[in-house]
Amino acid sequence: MTTSARTVFYGGIAASLLMVTAASAHHGWSWAEDQQVELSGTIKAIMIAPPHPTLDVETADDGLWRVELGNPRATERAGFVEGVAKVGDMIVALGNKSKDPSEKRMKAVRITIGDKVYDIYPERIESN
Repeated sequence: MTTSARTVFYGGIAASLLMVTAASAHHGWSWAEDQQVELSGTIKAIMIAPPHPTLDVETADDGLWRVELGNPRATERAGFVEGVAKVGDMIVALGNKSKDPSEKRMKAVRITIGDKVYDIYPERIESN
């Protein structure tokens, strides 16, 4: 293999590793606490868009939280699609809060709106 071919080859490998590392950092749970908690409140905004659909939820005691759902496909598989919830709906989110106490952010594994339950990450739901 020539020097320039090796450079292109190893450069491609390095770029691929960087993309995998970036994807892992984005999609990982390392930013979240291990313990799951419930967050109850009123939906103030709904964003159904990549990379992760999100809900802004106003709680009675702790203000506005950003609740991240799964990737769009996982969220859709759970049945949470555009139109099933609206601003003003009451919600209970089960998930993992950010390790940073100044950040009001949660990764939801389950959300409940009314009597409808959406298991976003069923394999991650801790049973009591």
